[in-house]
Amino acid sequence: MLGLGVDESYMVASGRTLSLGYFDHPPAAWWLAWAASHLAGTEAPIVVRLPFIALFALSTWLMFRLGTALAGPKTGLWAAILLNLSPVFGVTTGTWVLPDGPLDCALLGAALCLVHALPAQQPTQRHAALRWWTGAGLCAGLALFAKYSAVLTLAGAFAYLCTSRQHRLWLRRPEPYLAAALAALVFAPVIAWNATHHWASFAFQGDRAVAGPRFHPIGPLTVLAGEALFVLPWIWAPMLALVFAALRRGPTAWRPWLLACLAAPPILLFALIAAWSSQRVLFHWAAPGYLMLFPLLGEAVATRLPYPALHRLLAGTAAFVVLTVAVVATQVRFDWLHPLIARIARQDPDLEAIDWTSLRTDLTARGLLPPGTLVGVPDWRDAGKIAYALGPDVTVLCLNRDARQFGVATPPERFIGHDVLLLVPEHAARATQALAPAFASIDALPPAPIRHAGRTLAEVAVLHALQLRAWPPPP
Repeated sequence: MLGLGVDESYMVASGRTLSLGYFDHPPAAWWLAWAASHLAGTEAPIVVRLPFIALFALSTWLMFRLGTALAGPKTGLWAAILLNLSPVFGVTTGTWVLPDGPLDCALLGAALCLVHALPAQQPTQRHAALRWWTGAGLCAGLALFAKYSAVLTLAGAFAYLCTSRQHRLWLRRPEPYLAAALAALVFAPVIAWNATHHWASFAFQGDRAVAGPRFHPIGPLTVLAGEALFVLPWIWAPMLALVFAALRRGPTAWRPWLLACLAAPPILLFALIAAWSSQRVLFHWAAPGYLMLFPLLGEAVATRLPYPALHRLLAGTAAFVVLTVAVVATQVRFDWLHPLIARIARQDPDLEAIDWTSLRTDLTARGLLPPGTLVGVPDWRDAGKIAYALGPDVTVLCLNRDARQFGVATPPERFIGHDVLLLVPEHAARATQALAPAFASIDALPPAPIRHAGRTLAEVAVLHALQLRAWPPPP
C-alpha cells in the first residue's frame, strides 16, 4: 500500500546502472533491487522489496538459532518474536529497499557462527572450528558488503577476543585471521571501486562523522531517545538494563559479555558523534547494536517474566504495531486523514509515501517525454522520486554539486550540448537562478501536478533548458 520512500526511490533509480560500488553504500542492497527488477521485468514496489522481505525471514530464523545456541530454544523463540515486533526491524528493515536488511542478516549469521566457533577449542574440534570461523568470515564480509557501519560490530567481536580470558587464545590461532582475510576478500570489490573513484564513498561517509565540529551537549540524549522510539521504549529500556548488567558482570559470563561487546560500538559511537558533528545522526544507524541484544531480552522474557505479563506485553505490542501500520497504510492509500493533516502539517507527508506516477502521465500527455528526453532535477532526493516515477527509459540528471550516486551514474558533464527538461518541485525561482549560467536559455512551461486520491498534493515547476553549456555552472 506504500510507494517507495525517498531513499528507496533514490536507490532503485540511481542503481539502474550495475556497479561494483556506489557513492553512498556498498553494493548489496543496490544489487538486490536491480536483480529483482530485471528478473520480474518491473520496478513495482512489491517486486524490488521482495529480496528484503525474504532476507528478514532469514534474519528471523537466524535470530532464533542464535538465541537457541546461547540459552535454549525458548530464548531463541522470544528473541525472534520480539525482533519482529520492533518497528525499526520488523517494519522498515524487514520490508524497505535499504542496506539495513542485508546488513542485519549478515551480522546475525556472523554472530551465530562466532558463538559456535568460540567453544570449539579442543584438538578434536579443529575441523568444526575451521568451518564456523570460515562462516563467520564470509558473513562478516557480506555485512561489510552491505553497509560500512558493519565494521563497528566486527570491532566489538575483536574487543571481545581481547578481553575474554576464556577465548583469548583464539588470537594465537590462525582461524580468526583466516576469517578476517575472507571478509576482506569479499569486501575487496568495494575497495577497488573506491580506488578508481577518488575514494568517494569512503570520504562521503567519513565526512558525515566529522563535518563541522560543534559541541551539542544534548545531542547524544536526543539520539538515544530517537532510538528508543524506533525500537519501542518498553523493548529498548530493558535491553539497556540487561546490557548494563552484562557490562557489570564482565567477561566471566561469556555469552552476555559477547553480546554486550557486539552491541556497544554502534550504540555508543553514534551517540557520541551526535555530540560534535553538525550532520544529523539518523536514529536507525545504531540499530545493529540493538539487534545483538534481542537474545539477552529473549532470555529474560523466557526465564523471568510471568505468563500473564508476557501475554499482555506481546498482545499490546502486536496490537500497537499493527494498528499504527494500518493507519499509515490506509491513509496513504485512501487519504482519509487529510483534513487533520492539513491543519497540523506544513507539507503533506503523503508526498514521500506515494510514487509520483501522475507526473509521468501528465508530462507524457503533453508530449514532453519523447524518446531520448533528458530530465534535470536540482536535488538528489527529488531526483530519486522523479526518476523512479518516470521509469528506466528516461535519463535523469541531478543538477547539484551534491548529486550522490546520480553524479556517478549520469554525470551532467557527459551531456554537454544537450537540451534538458527541468523539473523543480520546490524553490523554482532559486533553482532557475542557480542553473541559468549552465544553459544557453531557460524557458518556463506550465507546471505539472503530483496527484493522489483525487487531489493535487504539489505542483512541479517545468522548464525547458536549451543547450547545457558547462557543468558545474560557471560563476
